[in-house]
Amino acid sequence: MIPAIEVDFASLNIQTLAPMLVAIVGALAILCIDLANKSLDKSLYIILTVLFLLVDLGMVFGYNGAVRGFFDIMMVDGISVLAQVTVLVLSVAFVLLAFSKQKLQEYRYPEYFALYLFAVAGFQFMVSSDSLIMIFVGLETSSMAIYTMVAMHNRMKTIEAAIKYFTMGALATGFFAFGAMIFYAITGTVELGKVSEILVASEFNNYGLVLLGVTFMIGALGFKLSLVPFHSWVPDVYEGSTAAFAGFLAIVPKIAAFVVVLRFFEIFISADDLYVQNALYIIAAVTMTMGNLMALSQTDIKRMLAFSSISHAGFVLAAILIGTTQATIGIFLYWTLFAIANLGAFGMLWLNRNKDASISGYEQNTVESYAGLVKKSPMTAAIFAMFLLSLAGVPPFSVFWGKFYLIGAAVNADYIYLALIMALNSGIAAYYYIKPIVFMFFKDPIEIEGQAQNSAVLTNSTTMLKSVIGIFVILTVASIFLVEPLIEFASYYVQISGY
Repeated sequence: MIPAIEVDFASLNIQTLAPMLVAIVGALAILCIDLANKSLDKSLYIILTVLFLLVDLGMVFGYNGAVRGFFDIMMVDGISVLAQVTVLVLSVAFVLLAFSKQKLQEYRYPEYFALYLFAVAGFQFMVSSDSLIMIFVGLETSSMAIYTMVAMHNRMKTIEAAIKYFTMGALATGFFAFGAMIFYAITGTVELGKVSEILVASEFNNYGLVLLGVTFMIGALGFKLSLVPFHSWVPDVYEGSTAAFAGFLAIVPKIAAFVVVLRFFEIFISADDLYVQNALYIIAAVTMTMGNLMALSQTDIKRMLAFSSISHAGFVLAAILIGTTQATIGIFLYWTLFAIANLGAFGMLWLNRNKDASISGYEQNTVESYAGLVKKSPMTAAIFAMFLLSLAGVPPFSVFWGKFYLIGAAVNADYIYLALIMALNSGIAAYYYIKPIVFMFFKDPIEIEGQAQNSAVLTNSTTMLKSVIGIFVILTVASIFLVEPLIEFASYYVQISGY
């Protein structure tokens, strides 16, 4: 007889799964409430989503158990806690943008908010494990939810964007599966910590096969991070989504992907693998530069912000390449400060959204549509300009301090040429961010036939939306006071993880 397998429930450390279970239970609860009563207002589901995310955040902060759990698949280390906190705080901020005046197609459905929670749970699984299988599960959970959320906007451009996103995502999923299969074939394990030990002990035997696996992983993770040349889906998906959801896509999913990249490529960076380091160097430099160059020619502000997010992803990849503790801290500092300004910029586009113009197919996010905005609403123009200047890295606003810290990390690690590339790209970015500001402050309003309604200001604003934007205005302006606390907070969790 085959002996029975006994599992000690206490040793499973189920507590490591508690935060994700809160998000999943929250999503199921929203679906059940909708089944019981179909006539409830969307604001209830927004509030429930926020409450479940806050409880989830409390679970993350309250965790004090062992690092490993659930058959050693889960790994709740300092990096995991730091990434989960960042994901949850930003997810709360973005879901509050749903308190808009206009009732959009997707916000009418409770399923949208359930999918939102499923996506967040997927991100948490991705950052809380070094098992390629669990990372894959988290990746697919979040991806399938996001594909559906993009399609729910129900516009022609949105359907096209969702199909393109799904098709490219399926290809990236295949790449990840092939990469994981290769590393399992070489090492006999899917845990990145053990993969590292075996590869180092064998002095990277079967190196050609290892590089093939790395190539597949670069393709898979490059898609999620919108790195060049895996970026083609970004502008279309952002343009087809609402400004609020485009801002979410530019920030939150990439945090989870960056943590996976950090864990995976740390194997090769710590081993001074020149081929992998050179590949990351080239991708980071090309992503920074191409993202900026493509943004220069954009006349649609949402597409411009999409290409700029590609460039910002290149900055963070450069930090992963550098591989020092300062650079790892810089990843979270930079992305948090970038998130503040980016949420503000997409939030301003969301406040000024005109539903009638969108339905009629008018272009309402062009640079020209914001011409002369200072004459209609000086405060709106000033706030929007401040967020754009922050994204450009102009001092003393938020992103400047993140770029300054990352460039300092590159110099301290003797990556002088990489630091120069980062500085030059900051200069290029300033041009296209300043272009909308010039139109807002120094151009007369342009009346385009059939698009007069685009000139409306704050047509989608509510007290909640204005409050959220106001908080991020304060954070952007007072970012100098945030830098030191953020560095200390990130430093504590990074160092206990051993990075």
